[in-house]
Amino acid sequence: MTRDYDQFPDNDNGNVLWQMVEDGNELNEPHEVEFSIVFEKQEQVEKCALHLLHQEQKISLFQEEVHSDGSDLWVLNIHVNMILEYEDIEDLEEWMTKIAKEFNGEYDGWGCMSYIYDEDE
Repeated sequence: MTRDYDQFPDNDNGNVLWQMVEDGNELNEPHEVEFSIVFEKQEQVEKCALHLLHQEQKISLFQEEVHSDGSDLWVLNIHVNMILEYEDIEDLEEWMTKIAKEFNGEYDGWGCMSYIYDEDE
């Protein structure tokens, strides 16, 4: 299969999606994608979490281990069940970045489980 650079541009998101295709993932099947935002303070993550819950988003959050300097980070994951298309990923990243800035956090990227379908099963 030859890479279609219109569908999978030569950038981070396009490269990840193309690698998933090469690994045998069916991108037209729904995947649960986690978009992550990190915060320095519990108060910030809680305000953002409430905002997203009011928008009916599925979320999870946790506190990373406290580091030796006493600092810690709070991670908020937004779980989106979606067909993996480049433009949709880009749009959601833009929205997540805007939300992160609004609540003094930093957008930290996305990820999902790979689903390899065996034709014999």
